[in-house]
Amino acid sequence: MTSIADSWPRLPIVSLCEAHVDCVNRTAPVVAERTPFKMLRTTNVRNGYVDVENVRYVSEETYRKWTRRLVPKKGDIILTREAPLGDVGKIRTDDRVFLGQRLYHFRPDPTKLDADFLLYSLLSSDLQRQIKGFGSGSTVEHMRLEDIPALELNVPPLPVQRRIAGTLSAYDDLIENSQRRIKILESMARALYREWFVHFRFPGHENHPRVASPLGEIPEGWEVKKLESLITGHIGGGWGKEIPDDDHTEPAWVIRGTDIPDARRSQVASVPHRFHTPSNLRSRRLATGDILFEVSGGSKGQPVGRALLVTTQLLSAFTCDVICASFCKRIRPDAAGCGAELLYLSLLEGYESGEIEQFQVQSTGISNFKWTEYIAQTERAIPPEPLRSRFRGQVVPFFAEVATLGLQIQNLRRTRDLLLPRLLSDQIALHELEAA
Repeated sequence: MTSIADSWPRLPIVSLCEAHVDCVNRTAPVVAERTPFKMLRTTNVRNGYVDVENVRYVSEETYRKWTRRLVPKKGDIILTREAPLGDVGKIRTDDRVFLGQRLYHFRPDPTKLDADFLLYSLLSSDLQRQIKGFGSGSTVEHMRLEDIPALELNVPPLPVQRRIAGTLSAYDDLIENSQRRIKILESMARALYREWFVHFRFPGHENHPRVASPLGEIPEGWEVKKLESLITGHIGGGWGKEIPDDDHTEPAWVIRGTDIPDARRSQVASVPHRFHTPSNLRSRRLATGDILFEVSGGSKGQPVGRALLVTTQLLSAFTCDVICASFCKRIRPDAAGCGAELLYLSLLEGYESGEIEQFQVQSTGISNFKWTEYIAQTERAIPPEPLRSRFRGQVVPFFAEVATLGLQIQNLRRTRDLLLPRLLSDQIALHELEAA
């Protein structure tokens, strides 16, 4: 049976853009301080979004030099050409960003192509197959610039493009709203941690005089402990095999370092399914209250030290055991000595303050972390149990809500991804969209 989609012309993407440019193929000089000028890297482009928070900064002079061919703006579409190949995102803010290496920049002609329709088309299996088909490289899969003009998509009339994009973007709007709520909840938990355990302005602090300690003055009755004393066990992750064999029979989900974001906790749901031996699973499976800590940036050489708190809600999202990949550590906090929430927020604070950077090393282009030295040398001021218990009572509901929102995002994303190919191929009454 012939569908309406069969009558749509198939055209090169570049023929439907008012502008399209590659990045400047050299590394921009960055500055240590925050500026209004943000450099996007491939790690900022993922699953339809462009992250403008976890970026590097440059001077205005560098920004102007790197954007002299085209200044990115809200609504533009970005494609990664390498490391990884084929990730797509839309710029959704007015931030002054520019493209780092291995990125390609599309600006659709609004009289020919809806930007959201292009975004979802690039996320579809049709365009992903084309992109992966052009991928080459003995060690790192990448797409050549001369292949970009060969990317084609089916182009319905603009009203149909907008209806399709509008249906799909409704899911993204819900996802974005949940992500904003996650950020608020996480900010509340971290602000409470800083107030009580960094600035020592906890309830009743007026009745606790300060005393000298290796960390400076701390409230009377508190103890200074090394991180290693707050952990009952830590172990590296593993991989196993994607295809089961006689030795690899038991399935497990694997959370990688790249699945631990700085701001969007919901992204941990997008993990690969792999197989492992039962012995590997017994020693590495995750439990509620565990903390994942990234100790290697892998082939991307990205910063390390990101952490993730494992919740009951997170584990319930998966159909079998969950472990962490070999680039991570599974940390089991000492519930009596500190507790999961306090230790987790302490690690986030160390990441934010730059403490963790002191233990990061570069080796053959890969960022690694000196974990053993870090936990042996780093100290924390630990309050008495009644205050720790009171703190847990405050923040546990925050983390539970974050995990619930993360599961909602996972379900919304799954529904959108199931709907996407059916809309683009007219399998869902597309003729009704045209008639509307």
